[in-house]
Amino acid sequence: MTQPQRTLHEIRLIRQKKLHELREMGVNPYPYRFDVTHHSADIQAMADSQFLSDVAIAGRVVSLRRMGKASFAHLMDEKGKQQVYVKMDVLGEETYEELFRRVDLGDFLGVQGRVFRTKTGEITVEARTIQLLAKALRPLPNLKAKEGEVFDPFEDKENRYRRRYLDLIANPQVKDIFVKRARIIRFLRRFFDDHGYVEVETPALQPLYGGASARPFTTYHNALDQTLYLRIADELYLKRLIIGGFEKVYEIAKDFRNEGMDRHHNPEFTMLEFYEAYADYNDVLAFTEKLMKSLAEEMESATLTYGDHEINFSQTFTRVGLFDLLNKYAGKDFREVTDVEDLYHFATERKLDIAKGLNYGQVLDKIFGLLVEPNLIQPTFVVDYPKAISPLAKTHRDEADDIVERFELFIAGMEFANAFSELNDPLDQRSRLEAQSRLREEGDEEAQVVDEEFLEAMEFGMPPTGGVGIGVDRLVMLFTGQSSIKDVILFPAMRPLQP
Repeated sequence: MTQPQRTLHEIRLIRQKKLHELREMGVNPYPYRFDVTHHSADIQAMADSQFLSDVAIAGRVVSLRRMGKASFAHLMDEKGKQQVYVKMDVLGEETYEELFRRVDLGDFLGVQGRVFRTKTGEITVEARTIQLLAKALRPLPNLKAKEGEVFDPFEDKENRYRRRYLDLIANPQVKDIFVKRARIIRFLRRFFDDHGYVEVETPALQPLYGGASARPFTTYHNALDQTLYLRIADELYLKRLIIGGFEKVYEIAKDFRNEGMDRHHNPEFTMLEFYEAYADYNDVLAFTEKLMKSLAEEMESATLTYGDHEINFSQTFTRVGLFDLLNKYAGKDFREVTDVEDLYHFATERKLDIAKGLNYGQVLDKIFGLLVEPNLIQPTFVVDYPKAISPLAKTHRDEADDIVERFELFIAGMEFANAFSELNDPLDQRSRLEAQSRLREEGDEEAQVVDEEFLEAMEFGMPPTGGVGIGVDRLVMLFTGQSSIKDVILFPAMRPLQP
C-alpha cells in the first residue's frame, strides 16, 4: 500500500520530535567537532591490500536503505560519496535502535570503522561507531537514482540560484564549476605576480564613481554624513597609483553596476584590471593575448567547445578595426556618419531594436553589438574606437582625430576585455569628462562624471600607460562551458519572491 505524501510542515514536526527525543536520550544533535581521517575519494582510491581497519569519515546522508538489523547509507562529503554499512551486531542494539533509526536523509553523520568490499564489489565502511553531527529539519530535494540515472532531479534554474546550497547537494557537478573558478583566479594572480605586477586594493565605497559608463549603486555613510557610491570600476584609483610611482599594478575586485540583468550581466561582478607604465595599447594587447593563451594552457583548453563553436587559442588572435567590421557585417561605411539621426535611420531600415533618445556613441555601439559581435567567435581584438564612446583613451596617433587607441577582445560573441592607451593629458581629459557631463545633463545616466580629484592627480604628471579590464565571470563561463553568468556566480542577484 502506497504511503501518503507528507507535507513539509508534517515532515518538520516529525523531525523536530526526533530531535527532542535525541536530546532526552542525552545525545547532542549538534556537537562541536569530529575528527575526520579520510574523505570518500581517499577510500575509493584504496586497493584491497590497502584497506584500513580504522577510518573516520563524515558527510551528509544522501541515501538510506534499512533492512531490519542492517542498513546501507551513502555519506556525501566534499570529494564524493561513500557507502556505509551499519549492522546492529557491530554497532550495538541500543545505538542502532535508539540513535541510528532516528537518522534521516540530509543529516550529517560521523562514522568510524573498517574498510571492506561488499559482495557486489563496492568499497564500503562498516560502522563500528556513529555520531550524529547535525540533524536536518527540512528534507532534501526528492532525488532518486537507479543505475547511475537520477530521477526527479533538482533542475529548476531559479530555485537552484536562490538555494545554491541545495543545488550543490543535489547536483554535485556544479561544485566543479566553482572549483575551476577558484583555479582560474589563482592562475591570474600567479601570472601577474610572475610578470612583476603588484596586487593592490582600491576603495569599493567611493565619493565619486568613474572609470566606466554605468549607473552606480548609492549608499550613505552616517559618520561622514556623506553619500557614497559602490565602485563601477577600479580604473581611476589604479591610475592614481601609476601617477604615484607604481609601474605595474593589478586588482581582482568586485564592481557594481546598477543596470539590467541578462545572461551576460549581473549587477555585482568580478573584474581584473591591470595597468603598466610606459606601455601603450599595442603592448597590453600582446600581453593580453599571452595571458589568454597561458590560461587556456593552464586549463588544458587550447581548443575548447563553447555552445556550438570550437574556440582555438593556439592561433594568433585576429586584430581588426571596428569600422572595418561594421562595414563587413552592416554593409555600410560608418566613418562618414556623424549624425545620430542617420544612425537611427539605418537602424530602422535594418529593423534593429534600439531605444530612442540615445546619443551618437550609444547608438553606434548598439549597432555594433547587434550586427557584429555575434560573428566574433574566434579570439578577436577589435581596435580603434570612436572618441565619442572612449573618454579615457588617447587620441589615435595615426588615424583621424575622432578615433582613439582602444581595443576590446571578443570570443564566442562575448566581450572579454576592454583596453586603452590611457589618456594622460590632464587638459584633454578634463575636456572629455566635461563633454560627458553635458551628455548627463541631456539625460544620459551612464555618462561619466567630472572627477576633480583625479584630474588634480593627473596634473602632477602621469606617464604613458596601457590599461586593461577583463571580466573574470565571463572567463569562467568560457572555460567551464556555461551560457549564463548566474551559473558561475555562487549567489547571483535575484528578483524578490512574490508573496
